[in-house]
Amino acid sequence: MADTHPFVPDQRGPLDGVRIVDMSRLVAGNMTTHVLADYGADVIKIERPGKGDDLRNWRVDGVEVFWKVYARNKRSMALDIHDAEGREVLLRLIDSAQVLVENFVPGTLERWGIGPEVLHARNPGLVILRVSGWGQTGPWRLRPGFGTLVEAMSGWAFMNGHADKPPTLPPLALADMIAGLYGSAAILAALRAVEQGGGTGQVIDLSLFEPIHAMIGAEAAQIRLTGAPTARAGNQSSHTAPRNVYQCSDGAYVAMSGSMQSMAERIFETIGHPELKADPRFVDNAARVANRDALDAIIAAFIITRSQADNLALFEAAGVTVGPVCSVADLLDHPFVLGREAIVEVEDRDLGSLPMHNIIPRFSATPGAFRRPAPEIGEHNEEIRRELGFGARLKAVEVSS
Repeated sequence: MADTHPFVPDQRGPLDGVRIVDMSRLVAGNMTTHVLADYGADVIKIERPGKGDDLRNWRVDGVEVFWKVYARNKRSMALDIHDAEGREVLLRLIDSAQVLVENFVPGTLERWGIGPEVLHARNPGLVILRVSGWGQTGPWRLRPGFGTLVEAMSGWAFMNGHADKPPTLPPLALADMIAGLYGSAAILAALRAVEQGGGTGQVIDLSLFEPIHAMIGAEAAQIRLTGAPTARAGNQSSHTAPRNVYQCSDGAYVAMSGSMQSMAERIFETIGHPELKADPRFVDNAARVANRDALDAIIAAFIITRSQADNLALFEAAGVTVGPVCSVADLLDHPFVLGREAIVEVEDRDLGSLPMHNIIPRFSATPGAFRRPAPEIGEHNEEIRRELGFGARLKAVEVSS
């Protein structure tokens, strides 16, 4: 790995001056504000005294690794929002903010007496992002909205996996992560609307279901035309062929895609079967998709006789779209990753440093920065309290041990 990136507290980003109060828990809300914090937004996490955000409980060998990555560049305030003093601090903090993010069960803020109407009466320009599993409206609005249920319901799991195996859920919080990216974009669009619309804020209703369903693309239209959903096809594609991962003689894998006619023909030449260009089974993309198992067998028989390195060298020299299948462990010392600084060592006060993804995308004039490490529970209570104009310490903002 490259040198450790130190934190630069004073480096500003393009969102400098934007304050975001983040009352969310776990992944989707933290992903949303993580993106914005990297670019300079002042993200203040509201956490339960002594307990904190539930994302802190996703530990590896006792280390809050998920929190350290997705809470970087944020500040933490521990508040008991059910306490009168805690409520006073929260409302004054929201009054000072441009954005509020929450992911409670729909209706929770209203039940607490701090719904959007109340907040907009105090802060008319406030953008309120409300994240939930199934949305603020509709017959499922009050159902449990965990990402696993959404990934199953959305059509994603049904399409993912091999034909002779059950539907496959992703091994990560995919629905939450995608929703977080939609959420960060929506906040930026809504802030632009505040600028253009005379300072009027609004509520953004973001479900976990709709973003991941949108990633499926034209599946609904395809079903309308064909009458059938896309069948699970493992690593193959239902739209182009060849496309798969192939095992090499050393047990490693390469991925290959021949999505253009010229590329498919180049693959045939490289594996020593130029006659396949005229074979009726493989003459065009539609034929190749219909006969993709037979085509994969021919390609696999060629690739299995060579190591991953030899296959990559051969196909790359021929201009074929091929690449290695890597684990994240492989990437930590990969020349591309090091040269691009896609994964960087970031200063860590507990461990010295930790590898994590860099700030993305890259801005030429106003880049993001590593400004502060993920906070301890309530680490910034006194600092924020002073900014809000409170004098003597309030019991509501005491940091619980």
